[in-house]
Amino acid sequence: MNRRTLTLVFFLTFLFVFFLLTPSLIAGEQPQCSCINESRFLYLAQPNITGSDVAELQQRLKVLGFYIGKVDGIYGPKTHEAVKNFQEKARLNPSGKVDAATWNALARGAEAPPVSGNPGDKPPGKVSILIDTNKKTLTVLSDGKTFKTFPCAVGKSSTPTPVGEWKIIHKGGNWGGGFGTRWMGLNVPWGIYGIHGTNKPYSIGTAASHGCIRMFNQHVETIYPWVSIGTPVKIVGEPIMPPDKGFRKVMERGAVGPDVVQVQLRLKEKGFLMGSADGRFGALTELAVNFFQAKNGLECTGIVDEKIYKALGIDVK
Repeated sequence: MNRRTLTLVFFLTFLFVFFLLTPSLIAGEQPQCSCINESRFLYLAQPNITGSDVAELQQRLKVLGFYIGKVDGIYGPKTHEAVKNFQEKARLNPSGKVDAATWNALARGAEAPPVSGNPGDKPPGKVSILIDTNKKTLTVLSDGKTFKTFPCAVGKSSTPTPVGEWKIIHKGGNWGGGFGTRWMGLNVPWGIYGIHGTNKPYSIGTAASHGCIRMFNQHVETIYPWVSIGTPVKIVGEPIMPPDKGFRKVMERGAVGPDVVQVQLRLKEKGFLMGSADGRFGALTELAVNFFQAKNGLECTGIVDEKIYKALGIDVK
């Protein structure tokens, strides 16, 4: 089979599979993501409460001049005393317990800055979203062109924001706490991730979340009416593998995960994948792998193994 015929067969097969398998998006009830634990109440206990939320608290108290200890994520006596001193200064009950009122007081002074982009009220064209985890920005595109760019917070290296090509599958408001005032869920297949507000506006511009994209409440309320179920969301940046996940030795149809995204991204870069890099090894990805194998003189199995990883330039170690 010559190259021209192979390309034609690939394209026609892609069209058939695309229309056959493209799923509809349903705005169902969205399960709560791990961000729900980012605004739990904190207090002195035995054993000490630990976590990234404690570290964020310590960092904020340090910036405000109330904490001089190590940012270690441990709610010990020094953190307890710093909280009491802050509460007294903020005219709150100096209990040392970080409750909703204390979280809100800690957020004072972290105001949403003006945003760059078109001064219009709403995007005139088709809306899509581009999130850059390196720059920590969220850009609203109108017909593929920049409309407005907002600062955001992204996931820590231990809980990275999922790079890939997603869609909005759920919208909700007024969940409160760490979700802020708005929530827009993404169709990431290995976890619950979304774009939402925050009660920790001082974290915007940093890598601080459990993988979700945090925005100032004012900003997320601005974009919320522009976004619909099915709105494309592309997340770019270094595709970090979560510590609890790795590259499987053999990847085939039915596989789901961030390692699948990395394979899909390489196949797209090389012009073989015409579908989305959505972490789902489906018919289109299998077809792209077969085409890649054929073009590189390899056996057409549709399966990714060590040879394919190497040929794609992916270091699985």
